[in-house]
Amino acid sequence: MAFLHEPLTEDIKSDLRYLNLLANQYPTIDSASTEIINLQAILNLPKGTEHFLTDIHGEYEPFIHVLKNASGVIKRKIEDIFGISLRNSEKKALATLIYYPEQKIELILKKEENINDWYKITLYRLVEILRDVTSKYTRSKVRKALPKDFAYIIEELLHEQPGREDKEEYYDEIIQTIINIDRAKEFIIAISKLIQRLVIDGLHILGDIYDRGPGAHIILDTLMDYHSVDIQWGNHDILWMGAAAGSEVCAANVLRIQARYANLDTIEDGYGINMLPLATFALDFYKNDPCTSFKPKFDTEKEYTLKEIQLISKMHKAIAIIQFKLEGEIIKRRPEFQMEHRLLLNKIDYEKGTIDLYGKTYKLNDTNFPTIDSKNPYKLVKEEKDLMERLKSSFINSEKLQKHISFLFAKGSLYLIYNSNLLFHGCVPLNDDGSLRKIEICKKELCGMGLLDEFERYAREGYFYHNNPKAKLYGMDMMWYLWTGPDSPLFGKDKMTTFERYFVDDKTTHKEKKNAYYELRDDEKMINMVIKEFGLTPATSHIINGHVPVEKKNGESPIKAGGKLLVIDGGFSRAYQSKTGIAGYTLIFNSFGLQLVSHEPFKSIDEAIKEETDILSTTVVLENVVERKRVGDTDVGYELKRQIKDLKMLLSAYRKGLIKEKR
Repeated sequence: MAFLHEPLTEDIKSDLRYLNLLANQYPTIDSASTEIINLQAILNLPKGTEHFLTDIHGEYEPFIHVLKNASGVIKRKIEDIFGISLRNSEKKALATLIYYPEQKIELILKKEENINDWYKITLYRLVEILRDVTSKYTRSKVRKALPKDFAYIIEELLHEQPGREDKEEYYDEIIQTIINIDRAKEFIIAISKLIQRLVIDGLHILGDIYDRGPGAHIILDTLMDYHSVDIQWGNHDILWMGAAAGSEVCAANVLRIQARYANLDTIEDGYGINMLPLATFALDFYKNDPCTSFKPKFDTEKEYTLKEIQLISKMHKAIAIIQFKLEGEIIKRRPEFQMEHRLLLNKIDYEKGTIDLYGKTYKLNDTNFPTIDSKNPYKLVKEEKDLMERLKSSFINSEKLQKHISFLFAKGSLYLIYNSNLLFHGCVPLNDDGSLRKIEICKKELCGMGLLDEFERYAREGYFYHNNPKAKLYGMDMMWYLWTGPDSPLFGKDKMTTFERYFVDDKTTHKEKKNAYYELRDDEKMINMVIKEFGLTPATSHIINGHVPVEKKNGESPIKAGGKLLVIDGGFSRAYQSKTGIAGYTLIFNSFGLQLVSHEPFKSIDEAIKEETDILSTTVVLENVVERKRVGDTDVGYELKRQIKDLKMLLSAYRKGLIKEKR
């Protein structure tokens, strides 16, 4: 501690001011010493398990199941602990109980003849699993996670080993008393949920919570209750974030996608946004239009009547036309976005029913445009303006949506650097030669990490800058750009051919060229360059992505660039599963290394409970470390080491008399 032997310069005075503040928390040599010992002990505990998921796309049932079974971690714990001492059927039943304790106990109560025996056996087994799960944590951390009603009892059971002659009767008596006073059911539920919580130390969601599936709002409710989570925004998420901020063009895109996948329940039931104004508008202007190209995509059509399908189709077309108009306004307002090639409504010959695209003329498959003025095609008619005002207000005033989007901003970012891994949803924009692509934003030329930082700054301004309308509008426009722009790290393609897919049958016009990042993902040199750009060391770091589904059925591997890049989008969304051949990848990073888990399709939570079926998963060990990773090797460890250093400075200041103990 050099400063203790030097004159009191301003820097040293600043250090002493900080140490005096620290002394309020650790007022004596004993308290500071104890904390140093505690923190030093934590550094030597095994690293906590991280769980990575991506591209959930509203599929809440498989998401909730994968969260509960921790991508197979709980099942492996049961196998490791009980081995051949339990039958496979018993292991399955025990796993299902841990995943869904309330529902499973109700079924067991109906068929179990001797429920007290079942309670006793089950409690012993659950405590044994919990003891194993808690072994990598300090007692303090476990204590904070304990359910309030059973905290003392669980602590006693965890730290009193059965089998010791002097304690066995005490241990057995606790279990028996829980059963005798009719608290076994509640106790089993509490321990099961505690196992679920402690088996995973941190959850990473790599984007695209929203769209396609029916339950994005349920997923976000679940995440908000999760003990430790971070989110890297996806292109579908940023669209909803823009809509919640008040961007009409983002709201129109959101509604179009919900109509496309017949998922208006998320809008109406999930977020309380009234779709009657859009339905009324669509019936007024598209009453006799079959809207053939706008027929929604269903997992099953049995749940919808012909009239419902027809109405959704009309709503779908109505909001799509509004979207194209609103996008034209932004493209004209923001020439720096360089998206003039996406101004298409003015390229239509409305008399001939054709469109000129990139020097070639194509016939349109639909020529009914009742709200488009051929002389001013991007102008909204009065009814469209009124409709969008009402819809914008509904998005802004949806309490639940605003709560969810605030959570996405609080827990989310465009990228995250965590424990030597770089996490982001899509890509880092590159040129065709593999160099970082430079993009001009507000007269600043940016690339790589700086570009993503700037994009994120504008997105936050678009949501939070209520007192600066000009900055807020630019931020909202930037959120739309992040959804569809040619240099967006979330989108990663030269254009989004939405109009062509609806109105032009020639599929050559539907092509969207991916950014060079996706063509070069197997190039280890390029991946190392990106890793270095974000301040990481290639020898010890990985990039973890989602966004582009890995087509496993065609032989594509999620492991790229010699294991430096892991793409874990394998098709959580049912819309992608025919393409990928599986139902998603997840990643586990524990003290022994990285494990990639591939999942087969999940039928339903109801079947998982009744039939004790689990998601069939295959685990591939990507890296198996020679020396087990400790907390000291993690980002948390680095912070604890800094705290230890500060506490040692405080100890030295106490002992030198520069700061007096506050006894």
